[in-house]
Amino acid sequence: MRPPSLRTSRLRLDPYVPEDEADFVALFQEPRVFRWMGDGTADEDANRALFGRIFSKVYARRLFDVWAVRHEGRLVGHAEIKPTERAGGHELVYALHPDVWGRGLGSELAGVIVAHGFGALGLTEVHATVAAPNEASLAVLRRLGFVHVRDFAEDDGSTTRLLTVRAAPGPRTHDA
Repeated sequence: MRPPSLRTSRLRLDPYVPEDEADFVALFQEPRVFRWMGDGTADEDANRALFGRIFSKVYARRLFDVWAVRHEGRLVGHAEIKPTERAGGHELVYALHPDVWGRGLGSELAGVIVAHGFGALGLTEVHATVAAPNEASLAVLRRLGFVHVRDFAEDDGSTTRLLTVRAAPGPRTHDA
C-alpha cells in the first residue's frame, strides 16, 4: 500500500513510480542537497539502492509515508514522515532541489506533511532533525511552529538540532 497523494497550491506529493529513479538520484547527487541529508555524502550506487528500497521495503511493508514532490510537473523534491527512535515519535524529512529554493516551497511542503501527520496519521507531535548550520531549514521549521528541544552531538563532531511541533488542542481526524 502506498501513501495518499497530497496537494498544496503549488506542489503535488505522490508516491514514487519507477520512472522517477533518475530524478531521485540526481536530487540526492546535488551537492547543496546531500550536504544536509544522511551522512552528507553522495554515492550514486547507494542512492539507486535507496530508491529501490522505497519500493521493496517501504511501500511493500507499508513502513511509512514517502513521496516524490513535484512542482509544475517536474520532480523537485523528496518528502517523508516516519517513526524515529532518536526523537521518540514521527520525524518529518524533506529535500528540495536548489532550483526551487527561496520561493516558500519548503514551508508549503513541510506544512502539508505536518498536517498529514496530525490529520490522517493521528499524531500529537511531529519532530524534525536538522544540522545546526542549516539555517534555512531551521527557519522554515520555526515559521511552522517547531521549537528547539535538544541537540545531539554527532560522531563527526557536528551538532544536530531536534525540533518538535505539537498539534493544536481540539478534535482531530484520524483515517484508519
